Amino acid sequence: MNLPVPPIGIEVLKQHLIDPEICIRCNTCEETCPIDAITHDENNYVVKAEVCNGCMACISPCPTGAIDNWRTVFKAEAYGIEEQFTWDELPAEKPIGDVGANTEQGTIAEEDDTDRLAFVRGAVVPPWSAAKPYVNLYTHKAPLTATIVGNYRLTDESAERTSPAADIHHIVLDFGSTPFPVLEGQSIGILPPGTTRDGKPHHARQYSIASPRNGERPGYNNLSLTVKRVTQDHEGNAAEGVCSNYLCDLKKGDTVTVIGPFGSTFLMPNHPNSHLLMICTGTGSAPMRAMTEYRRRRRLKGATGKLMLFFGARTKEELPYFGPLTKLPKDFIDTNLAFSRTPGQAKRYVQDAMRERSADVAQLLKDEHTYVYVCGLRGMEDGVLQALQEIAEGSGIGWPGLWERLKREGRLHLETY
Repeated sequence: MNLPVPPIGIEVLKQHLIDPEICIRCNTCEETCPIDAITHDENNYVVKAEVCNGCMACISPCPTGAIDNWRTVFKAEAYGIEEQFTWDELPAEKPIGDVGANTEQGTIAEEDDTDRLAFVRGAVVPPWSAAKPYVNLYTHKAPLTATIVGNYRLTDESAERTSPAADIHHIVLDFGSTPFPVLEGQSIGILPPGTTRDGKPHHARQYSIASPRNGERPGYNNLSLTVKRVTQDHEGNAAEGVCSNYLCDLKKGDTVTVIGPFGSTFLMPNHPNSHLLMICTGTGSAPMRAMTEYRRRRRLKGATGKLMLFFGARTKEELPYFGPLTKLPKDFIDTNLAFSRTPGQAKRYVQDAMRERSADVAQLLKDEHTYVYVCGLRGMEDGVLQALQEIAEGSGIGWPGLWERLKREGRLHLETY
């Protein structure tokens, strides 16, 4: 069948779209986009056709691949964001002819993405020695059921008197005999029961895995999550998190619906002399716990690399895993805690603790076997990168060159939300 060729003078667009069936609404794409071409409502994440320049910066960070979708359309007929907000699935490709057959009819040029990715703040490739991850084994259309085998509160109940967001749980999921292979740094999606106000099923919520690849309980097909109960929105108004409250209230023996796993770059190196510089706040500790525990279990098997952790919270009562952290041997992990709301003391953040240990951080930055991981609230990212820059330059290391090298070699990983 011969398709019609678009008339000369009519512009053709290769429109960037996000697949609503695969998207887990993690906000990674919107945070990554350097020109604010991505936005969202309560239903979908969408791309503004008139803003997107095809820079591809959002492609690699997307944990599910939902972001990597395109439709060839006449520019005048591009899908608007209001229409995209209503989609439950992507539209089929429209047959508009041999688009781009010649330059007069709107060829879409293939470009080298190297320069256009220069602004990406973290690596989009994994460490060279990382194990190969499995991703998207289970989807919205074909999810997996897991059983709750443990739900433990990590924070002191007294902390809720000063912070309504201090109820943090360690939740263990078991998959029985169904394969669910994961690596440290990956995440999963939880599909909460019920529907939204317009009657649609709730979208999946993403949670980082807090246990190592061989399970929360070694040798068992299980994993753990670090979940904070959400009781307020960003403006401080009362609002219950749909999935966080659901998970925190689950009892042993309950079941949950799971999709994933996700993530192919925020992974730990496997060569034994690699050093991990880990910087996190709150529940951003989940992947750091997974990496630390895996390294602890390998300690007697030749793992010699150094571990250095900077961990921040409002108070020590709100710090998940505070007790276990303080019991880890000092010759195994160099732990530095920072609290921003301790009564009678000045505010202290992870970047302040990093500056206090600048000589030791600089030594790690100088070592080609050092891998840097940052996880927590989006607001911490700028402060941490600024501290790294100051420490590097204060030690005679050119930051621009080091930053690009860390990204290129898969040695600087940022996961903020």
